[in-house]
Amino acid sequence: MKPIKRISLVTDAWSPQINGVVTTLCHLVKHLEAQGIEVDVIHPYDYNQIPLPTYPDIPLVWRAKDLKKRLLNYRPDAIHIATEGTIGWRVRRLALKYNLAFTTAYHTKYPEYFAKRSPIPSSWIYKLLAKFHAPSQATFVPAQAILHELQSHGFQHLVLMGRGVDKRIFNPQQRIELPYKKPIYLYVGRLAVEKNIQAFLSLDLQGTKLVVGDGPQKGFLEKHYPTTVFVGSKQGKELAQYYASADVMVFPSLTDTFGLVNIEAMACDTPVAAFPVTGPIDIITPGLNGALNHDLKQAIQQALALTREPISQSIKHYDWQVVATEFLGGLAPINWTDWE
Repeated sequence: MKPIKRISLVTDAWSPQINGVVTTLCHLVKHLEAQGIEVDVIHPYDYNQIPLPTYPDIPLVWRAKDLKKRLLNYRPDAIHIATEGTIGWRVRRLALKYNLAFTTAYHTKYPEYFAKRSPIPSSWIYKLLAKFHAPSQATFVPAQAILHELQSHGFQHLVLMGRGVDKRIFNPQQRIELPYKKPIYLYVGRLAVEKNIQAFLSLDLQGTKLVVGDGPQKGFLEKHYPTTVFVGSKQGKELAQYYASADVMVFPSLTDTFGLVNIEAMACDTPVAAFPVTGPIDIITPGLNGALNHDLKQAIQQALALTREPISQSIKHYDWQVVATEFLGGLAPINWTDWE
């Protein structure tokens, strides 16, 4: 089989969205293209979309004109379906119809997200997602804990593909003096109900709670937590300065598969406090770069007591080039000679 040089990357999450899935895929594309690999990113903004009810930042593609022609004319060496949204289902259908091998990925715990927003049982969504991923040659997952969790729900052929952090941007040298009372407790991420942010903001803590991010729950949170500082979404160096200048990063989510913001904070020598759940449990080494505790306030206090200097050294193995290599090795090559 010839080397993979052309990839169709299918995703419902893409810029201008700001989230861990988009960050991961953008870095992946960048490192693949640096190796001379051509990537056709098939995303919602190439087509007419409508906003997802209750979450307008997420686009739904009602019709994808010429999608079949685009895919078949491109003749990729591999197809990777990164998300289970409307674009993902369409390409999955085409791949099965034309007997084209493909891989998928599990980035987001949609069963728990739906359970937070609707009366739909998470078990129903797990069955639907297991069906979505079943025909793929491999399903990439970000960490061991989520791999075991998905196996318990009947998912098969799961393979690990880690995450990375750009240490040229996220590093301790970004530390500045922020104009807030210390200690500074930082949250970075989407402001949405599934992120469990109120578990953090409702705590009685001395100092300043600082929130970086945007989302459908922003207005509610600003109204109910007036002493919290909300600065909106940040990227690049400005985001790195918030990470490096905080005393602790607080990650209250119970429904993440990884939590890319955690290793970005650690790369800046900032410890992370979190619940012992999927995502943090695979990243945080208690006593070294953060704290895990079912009592979030205790986790924060434990993290604050840590020495900062060794923290960034503890996550040196999170590298986007390594991620790109893992990704390439797990793809399912397509043999187009069957079409000739």
